[in-house]
Amino acid sequence: MSTRPGSKSILLVVDVQVGVVSSVWERDRIVGNVALAVSRARAADVPVVWVQHDDEQLKRDSPEWQWVPELGLELDETRVYKNFNSAFEGTELLEVLDKMEVSHIYLAGAATNWCIRATAYAALERGFDVTLLSDAHTTVDMELAPDRVVEARMAIDDLNAAMRWLSYPGRVNCVALAKEVSFGAS
Repeated sequence: MSTRPGSKSILLVVDVQVGVVSSVWERDRIVGNVALAVSRARAADVPVVWVQHDDEQLKRDSPEWQWVPELGLELDETRVYKNFNSAFEGTELLEVLDKMEVSHIYLAGAATNWCIRATAYAALERGFDVTLLSDAHTTVDMELAPDRVVEARMAIDDLNAAMRWLSYPGRVNCVALAKEVSFGAS
């Protein structure tokens, strides 16, 4: 189990912002699954922590920077602001989670091949158990060259497979569906 002190869980929702998810693969279904995860976490008394990105393309307080309205962010829930892919880099997230005595992170959001991957690996490297909600993260197709495209679905499948089979000492990582995840269980 986790190598972190503490025994609590949180749902970490990363970058499900208007400008981030406007053209992602299966936007409505994935955002619906994130909203379902938020609702289920709240019902299980598992806190929701919101991580929100801003940079030169996604300016703080712009319409694109806002959370998608389907998620129903509550004002008393913890928010962390980031400028890098990993929610841990250059933020107070680790201190927030330590204060909350968190050892297990349920992870959802966007974009799979950037911020979700970086945050999942950073959490594992810091000793957290991680459950990736396999149907609650998404991305866009990425054109590398005119004849080379990394399809969003492939990036999602790749991270789901990695989180199923990665191995870190003293940690548990896995994937679960938003409608089936057992919040609070390792």
